[in-house]
Amino acid sequence: MISIYKHIAGKIGEIRHIEDDCWINVVNPGEAEIKSLAEQTGVPQDFLTDALDIDERARIETEDGSVLIVVHTPMRSPDQDDDIPFYTLPLGIIKKDRLIITVCRQENEVVQHFLEGRVKNFLISDRARFIIQIFLHTSITFLRHLKEINKKSNLLEDNLHKSMKNEALIKLVNIEKSLVYFMTSVKANELIMARITRADIVRLDELDKDLLDDAITENLQAIHMTKIYSNILSGLMDAFASIISNNLNVVMKVLTSVTIILMIPNLIASMYGMNVELPFQHSINAFLIVIITAIFLSILGVVFFMKKKWL
Repeated sequence: MISIYKHIAGKIGEIRHIEDDCWINVVNPGEAEIKSLAEQTGVPQDFLTDALDIDERARIETEDGSVLIVVHTPMRSPDQDDDIPFYTLPLGIIKKDRLIITVCRQENEVVQHFLEGRVKNFLISDRARFIIQIFLHTSITFLRHLKEINKKSNLLEDNLHKSMKNEALIKLVNIEKSLVYFMTSVKANELIMARITRADIVRLDELDKDLLDDAITENLQAIHMTKIYSNILSGLMDAFASIISNNLNVVMKVLTSVTIILMIPNLIASMYGMNVELPFQHSINAFLIVIITAIFLSILGVVFFMKKKWL
């Protein structure tokens, strides 16, 4: 799908044809759409297709007057039952003459911020600032999702305190996967922003440079938060693994103790079933004596194991 936007009377609106100072938002386009857009804009077709690869690395590339910037943006799984609650997806930003093109495989949350008017001082015609604002809101979105991840982790931790179920542990593992994706992406984005700061890829004025500094700061905070949450989650997983192992040992001790205690009356009964001379076998109270002896020895076994704290 290809949508074209332009600021009209101070508000962003959709237009039908490509014009100067417009923004072309491309979401999961078909081959015909890619070919047509490349012909109309003069942008290399590879620039349009590269960002559609979910494994595309964050990078900057220039060719024939076109600049391609690929950043990794955070995405929330649409289905709460998905294995991984959060993941990342490449967003391609292409600057060509008086045009800005954004390309993504799915509807992108960061792009939606701009379309919904949630970004202050946003102007399509100011292409350099537009690019920097995408960086900034990408970092902000990472931070917001990291806070959600922390809340989910705390909730799962509370559930695990009540019940050691595999489902909760699997969810923790999936959250850890999300943090791995986030860490890889924010570090890659850091390199891209650092390169824009050093190289003259996009001309920036003083306000743009200040905005880029803010984006770098927010991204650095996202890196630190991801590290902290990842370390906490790893420690939590190790702790619960130890608890589960300890609980298993306790259960095994109890089962072993019960087995030994139950063997005592069984052993005595087996002995009196032998065809040999045994104490009290001619007594009229032999059965009662055997039962009392078995109960007494079993009680001694219970006391012994309780002192050993196996029961």
